[in-house]
Amino acid sequence: MTDKLALYENQLNTLIDLALEEDIGGGDITSESLIPADLRAKTTLLAKGDGVLAGIDLAKLVFIKVDPELKFKVLLKDGTVLHSGDIIATVTGNARSLLKAERVALNFLQKLSGIATQTAEYVALIGDLPVEILDTRKTTPGMRLLEKYAVSMGGGRNHRFNLSDGMLIKDNHLATLRAHGMTLKEIVAKAKQSAPAGIKVEVEVTNLKEVREAVAAKADIIMFDNMSPAKMRAAVKLVPSGIMTEASGNINLKTVRAVAETGVNFISIGALTHSPKALDISLEFEPIKPKQK
Repeated sequence: MTDKLALYENQLNTLIDLALEEDIGGGDITSESLIPADLRAKTTLLAKGDGVLAGIDLAKLVFIKVDPELKFKVLLKDGTVLHSGDIIATVTGNARSLLKAERVALNFLQKLSGIATQTAEYVALIGDLPVEILDTRKTTPGMRLLEKYAVSMGGGRNHRFNLSDGMLIKDNHLATLRAHGMTLKEIVAKAKQSAPAGIKVEVEVTNLKEVREAVAAKADIIMFDNMSPAKMRAAVKLVPSGIMTEASGNINLKTVRAVAETGVNFISIGALTHSPKALDISLEFEPIKPKQK
């Protein structure tokens, strides 16, 4: 298991337990009715599309949790660029156990590899520019750790993991406080006074007037929300070098290059985790014939 995931092994085990309970229910009645209890099989995890691998250690945990006697051999590590036909791993052991673990392991592996693959596509489009692709908190409930891990495998960078990791003053914060007579400059100033040591203060802006207010308040990061590339270029020129800038809002593969060329430091994209296409990976079975007596 990678060091990054090993730190959260207890959390991963809980997630796997929930997934297996959800999928197996009262038992795999099909396999238990048809497959001999002592039948063994050799299987291969096979890439059936091009992409980036993420989640192989998690898949291994699923198989071993179902049956500790299964032999799981990792052939390709997370972050590997996959091509259709690549063998990712082999798993050998009791056929019923393999069938019981198959769907949950593939669900994790396909989803995480899909996130890594899509992230890599964004990164490739802006790779020659001094800008980083970030994820967001738009993740599947309970899956944030894994989905953000997959983003990192695709070459992206993780934005704050949860609400305690950074102060991000968004539109609803601003609307609430403005209703009580506070200006954006005053809101940012108050946040900087209240921020714990080492915590950066970021504020979301939608126009150049707000950019100037955020600069005057010395925000650490200014997020340009749903601005056009032309407006972002103008906004970047207003921001001194000591303040970082981030673009966000409805950015896709067709627009990310134009956004990157505005000069922003970061581009955050919710689609990395909330709507990736799963990578096609299958588990191919090869029954092992019992030895003749």
